[in-house]
Amino acid sequence: MLGLTKLEAGPGNVELAERPDPQPGPGEVVVEVAAAGICGTDLHIYDGEYATEIPVTMGHEVSGTVVELGDGVDAEWSGARVVTETYYSTCGACPFCRVGRINLCPERRSIGTHVDGGFAPRALLPARGLHRIPDWLDASVAVLAEPLACVCNSLLERSQVGADDEVLVVGPGPVGLLAAQVVHACGARVHVRGTSRDERRLEVARSLGFATSVAGEPLAAPADVVVECSGHEAGMAFGLESARRGGRYVQIGLAGKAVELPFDEVCFRELTVTSGFASTPSSWRRALALIEERKVDLEPLVSEVVPLADWERAFAATRSGEGIKFVLDPR
Repeated sequence: MLGLTKLEAGPGNVELAERPDPQPGPGEVVVEVAAAGICGTDLHIYDGEYATEIPVTMGHEVSGTVVELGDGVDAEWSGARVVTETYYSTCGACPFCRVGRINLCPERRSIGTHVDGGFAPRALLPARGLHRIPDWLDASVAVLAEPLACVCNSLLERSQVGADDEVLVVGPGPVGLLAAQVVHACGARVHVRGTSRDERRLEVARSLGFATSVAGEPLAAPADVVVECSGHEAGMAFGLESARRGGRYVQIGLAGKAVELPFDEVCFRELTVTSGFASTPSSWRRALALIEERKVDLEPLVSEVVPLADWERAFAATRSGEGIKFVLDPR
């Protein structure tokens, strides 16, 4: 089968290539992929800025249908519409694994970076990471469950956002708009900040009920909590300078490179700085509960579903910020 594959280290070296047809071992399933979201991490992989095991089929935001079961997998998974956690394996014995923070396991191996992921017609996945999705949720929208779980890890497990907090979200991409909805569900008042090229994304933010502004415009007041989702040096600096004294700063966006920041602001303002990397089983439970209870609206974030063969156009559109979330359909 053809899969979108990182073939060599360094910038580029990504193309559709023949990949092995997956065969499930004990505890594994094969999922027929209906949709796979393009993430900023995929752009970092393309640019050679994110460690991968070469060659590897990319794609970790995956939804589809279970079509084959390995030994020991409950037969009830057959035919299930699912999304998946990103971890293919962890050691299970380190201090992080023992307390459920498997995202920090030194031996973790993830789909799309260490083992083949979802930018292909079929994906081999561990059954323990599967989650059923509601019948009403379209597969192309369901791919947002994975970034939503990452946001929940950053905002609900590492840093608590309270009712009536004034929250500034920097970066109106898919993660930023998910973060805005999560903190709003906690009772916070939300302001989403973008740049002049983000007007289409900010329009979606306004349609979701959030106040917005563009870089260069003044803020009315410092924020109780700043959630940085842009991954850009300017956005990080602005976020640190926009938190109130004694406030909180949460870093979610990845820069993919070293950045220079006015970090003295952390001391001057006595800021509490937290972050989150990827997801955990408990953050997945939180994310799926938000979806089931319809406390987040995912559909407006999907800009276009693109055939796998048109991946270059979808990658370019993701990089330029033309839309919000572009989804590949390998069928």
